Amino acid sequence: MNPFSSGTRLRDMIRAIRACKTAAEERGVVRKECAAIRAAISENDQDYRHRNIAKLMFIHMLGYPTHFGQMECLKLIASPGFPEKRIGYLGLMLLLDERQEVLMLVTNSIKQDLNHTNQYIVGLALCALGNIGSAEMARDLAPEVERLLKFRDPNIRKKAALCSIRIIRKVPDLAENFINPAAALLSEKHHGVLITGVQLCIDLCKISTEALEYFRKKCTDGLVKILKDLTNSPYAPEYDVSGITDPFLHIRLLRLLCALGQDDANASDAMNDILAQVATKTESNKNAGNAILYECVATIMSVEDNGGLRVLAINILGRFLSNRDNNIRYVALNMLMKALAVDSQAVQRHRATILECVKDTDPSIRKRAVELVYLLVNESNVKPMTKELIEYLEASDPEFRGDLTAKICSIVEKFSPEKIWYIDQMLKVLPEAGNYVKDEVWHSLIVVITNASNLHGYAVRSLYRAVQAAGEQETLVRVAVWCIGEYGDMLVNNAGRLDIEEPLTVTESDAVDVVETSIKSHSFDLTTRAMCLIALLKLSSRFPSCSQRINDIIVQYKGSFVLELQQRAIEFNSVIERHQNIRPSLVERMPVLDEATYSGRKAGSLPAAGSTSQGVSVNLPNGVAKPSAAPLVDLLDLSSDDVPAPSSSGGDFLQDLLGVDLAPVSSQSGTNQAQKSGTDVLLDLLSIGTPPANSRPSTTQVSPSNVDIRSPLDLLDRLSSPSAPSVQVSPTAGSSPMLDLLNGFPSSPSIPVTEGNGPAYPSIVAFDSSSLKLTFNFSKQPGNPQTTLIEASFTNKSQEVLTNFIFQAAVPKFLQLHLDPASGNTLPANGNGSITQKLKITNSQHGKKSLVMRIRIAYKVNNKDVLEEGQVNNFPRDL
Repeated sequence: MNPFSSGTRLRDMIRAIRACKTAAEERGVVRKECAAIRAAISENDQDYRHRNIAKLMFIHMLGYPTHFGQMECLKLIASPGFPEKRIGYLGLMLLLDERQEVLMLVTNSIKQDLNHTNQYIVGLALCALGNIGSAEMARDLAPEVERLLKFRDPNIRKKAALCSIRIIRKVPDLAENFINPAAALLSEKHHGVLITGVQLCIDLCKISTEALEYFRKKCTDGLVKILKDLTNSPYAPEYDVSGITDPFLHIRLLRLLCALGQDDANASDAMNDILAQVATKTESNKNAGNAILYECVATIMSVEDNGGLRVLAINILGRFLSNRDNNIRYVALNMLMKALAVDSQAVQRHRATILECVKDTDPSIRKRAVELVYLLVNESNVKPMTKELIEYLEASDPEFRGDLTAKICSIVEKFSPEKIWYIDQMLKVLPEAGNYVKDEVWHSLIVVITNASNLHGYAVRSLYRAVQAAGEQETLVRVAVWCIGEYGDMLVNNAGRLDIEEPLTVTESDAVDVVETSIKSHSFDLTTRAMCLIALLKLSSRFPSCSQRINDIIVQYKGSFVLELQQRAIEFNSVIERHQNIRPSLVERMPVLDEATYSGRKAGSLPAAGSTSQGVSVNLPNGVAKPSAAPLVDLLDLSSDDVPAPSSSGGDFLQDLLGVDLAPVSSQSGTNQAQKSGTDVLLDLLSIGTPPANSRPSTTQVSPSNVDIRSPLDLLDRLSSPSAPSVQVSPTAGSSPMLDLLNGFPSSPSIPVTEGNGPAYPSIVAFDSSSLKLTFNFSKQPGNPQTTLIEASFTNKSQEVLTNFIFQAAVPKFLQLHLDPASGNTLPANGNGSITQKLKITNSQHGKKSLVMRIRIAYKVNNKDVLEEGQVNNFPRDL
C-alpha cells in the first residue's frame, strides 16, 4: 500500500512526521498526506472517512490548514453509527468554531442527536453544543437542553447543565427559562451534577437579577446545609483530595454564597455560622485547604458586615503571608488590598508581615507588597513605615528601586507631618536612589525648602554633606547645587544652625568646589550643568573673594558645543566682568515659591486669570498640612466666559519662576498695548515698558518698538553706560524696586488713582469682617473707558496686629487684572493706620458685562495663619 494513501493508519502518519529531521521534510510529509485526503474526499471514500478526519485533526494541531475537511465532519455526524459520530463531533469541535458559517448546517443533526435514544450520542451532541454553539444555535436548541436537565442519567444532566451555561451566556434573554431547572439541580446527590448546577446558578445570578432574588429566597438555606454536610463529611475516597472531601465543590458553593450574600443582610446572616465553621475547620497545610480558605475569605469580605468574621478572614490572610508558597502569598496580598477598604484596622495589625514581603526575592510579591504598604500608610504610622522602606531601599535590587523610590517619595510628600522631617527623609532617599527620582519630586523638595525659611541653613548644610558622600546621584546634585547657589552664604557662615546639627566648617572655596566638580562631570546632563552655571553666577556675588575663580570656570564654557551652555557662559561672563553694579540685584535670592500653586501646576491645572501681590503666598508653619491644590479661578468659584484671556508665551518659565505679573502695560495715551518680544527675556525680567504720559520731555521712552535691542548684553551695556539716557521703568507685581535693580536709575511713578478730568465714582466696601475692612476707590483714565484704576485700602478692626499681610484677587476671563505691590505687610491694630494697594482692571466686555472679583486675604495673628475669602459684586455698573 502507498504509505501516503488514504488508507494509511493514523499511527503510521504520526510516525512518519516524527521521523522528519527538518521542518521542510515535515511540510513535505504533511503536503503529501493532505493531497491523499483531498483525493479521498473527491472520490467520496466512505470506508476511510473517519480515519481521514482523525489525521486532519492531528495535522490541524500541528498548525497546517485543514479547512477542506470541514464538510467531511458534517457527513460523519450524519452517520448512524456511534464511532463515526464520535470522530465527526470531535472534528467539528476542533476544526470549526462558532464564527464558521458551515456550523449552521449541523444544527439539525445536533437537534436529532439530542433526541436520540442512545445516551452516549446525546452526550456527544451536548458536548459539541456546549463548546462551539453560536447564539442562533442556542436559541434553536434551548428547549432540548432544558428538557435534558431532567434526564435520568446523571452524566447527561451534568453535560446539559454545562451546555445551559453556554446558552445563557450567548443569549441572556433565555436565562429565565433555566431558573427552576437550575434550582432543582441543587438537590442532587451526585457531586458532578451538583457542581455543574451550582456553576449554572452562579452564571444565572450574574445575568439575571430575577434569578438572584429567587435563589436568595429559595436556595440559601439549602446551600448552607449542603456546605455544612460537605465540611463535616467523613472520609470519602471517591471525592477525597489531600484529606479534604471534594474541594472543588467547596469552592463552587462558597462562590454562589458570595453572590447571594452580597448586599443582602438576611442571606448574609444565614451563612455566617457556616463561613466561620469553614474558616476554622479547614486544614491549611495542603493546597486544597488553602484554596478553600482563600475562597472563604473572599466570601466573608463580600457579604454584609460582620466584624468578627472579617477579623478572622484577615487573620487567615496574615497566615498566608507566612507561607513558603509564593502563589499563596501573592493572592493573600491581593486580597488584603481589597480588604483594606473594608476593615483597615484589622489589616494594619499585619503591617510587619507585609513589610517583610517587600523584601521577598520574588519580584511580583515585592511589587504587590509595596502597593499594599502604600495604601496602609497614614498620618499615625508614616514615620515607622517610611523608616522601614528607606532601610530596605539601601539593600534593594536595582530593577526594584524605581517603583520603591516612587512610592517612598509619594508617601513622604503626602503624609509629611513637618517640613524638617520631609527634608530629612528626602535627603535619605536622594543619596540612595537619586537617579530613580522623578523630576516632580526634587522640584517639590526645592519648593518645600524655599517655604521653610528657618530651615534654609540646615537644608544647605545637609545637602552639602550628602553630595560629598554620593556625588554620583544626579538628582541629589541638582538640589544641592540649587541650594548652594541660593544659600551659599548660610553654608559658609553656619547661619540658622539647629541644635540637632553637628558642627560643619565649609569655606567659600569648598562650596565652589562642589559646583565645579558637578559641572565638569561627564555623566551629568545639560540641565544639571546649566544649573551649575547659574549657581556659579550667584556665588560670584555671594563670595566676592572667589569671583575671579568662578569667572575662570564660566569662561571655559564660552566655546562649548552645547549652545545652551555657550550662551549662558557668555552672558554670565559679561555680567561678572562688565555689570558689577547691577549683579547683586540680578542674582538676589529667589522669591518664596507658592506650594499650593506649584501643586496645582504639577497636577496639570494652572490658574486661569488670577494675580498675587508681592509674588509670595501664605507661609505655612512647620507641621501644617498643605492646602488642596486647585486653579485660583476654580477655587474662588468664578464663572468662566467665552472671551479668551490674554495668552502668555508657553515657554515663559521666568514668569512662573519669579511669580511676577509680566502682562503688557497699556499706554495712558490710549495707544495700542506694546507686545513683548518672546526672545527678549531680560526685557521681561527688567519690566521695561512704555513710560507714563506725564514723564519729563528729556527722558527716553524704551519699548520693543523704538529701541534697537540686539541682545540682552546690549541692553546691559546701555544700562551700565554713564552716558546712557535715563530710563523710565514701570514696576510690576512681585518685582523688587527698580531703583535697587538698576543701581540708581529712577523708576516710574505709580499709576495715578484720581484723574482730574475723569468721572467720579463712589467708593464701596468690598469686604467687611470682624477683623478686617476693605474699601475700593475708583478712577478712570481719560479716553480709555475699558480700564478702571482701583485703590484698595485695608483697615484692621481688631485689637491684634496683623502681620505677613497678603492680598490676592481673581477675575473672569473677560477681565485682565494687574496688581501693584502693597504699601506694607503689617496692619496696625484698632484702625491705627492702613495698607493700600493699587489695582488696574481692563474690561474687554465694557458696557456688556460688569466687573466681578473674588478676593483672598491672608495674614498672621499671634503667629497663627488666617485666610479670609469673599466675592465683590457691588461694583458701579458703568465701570
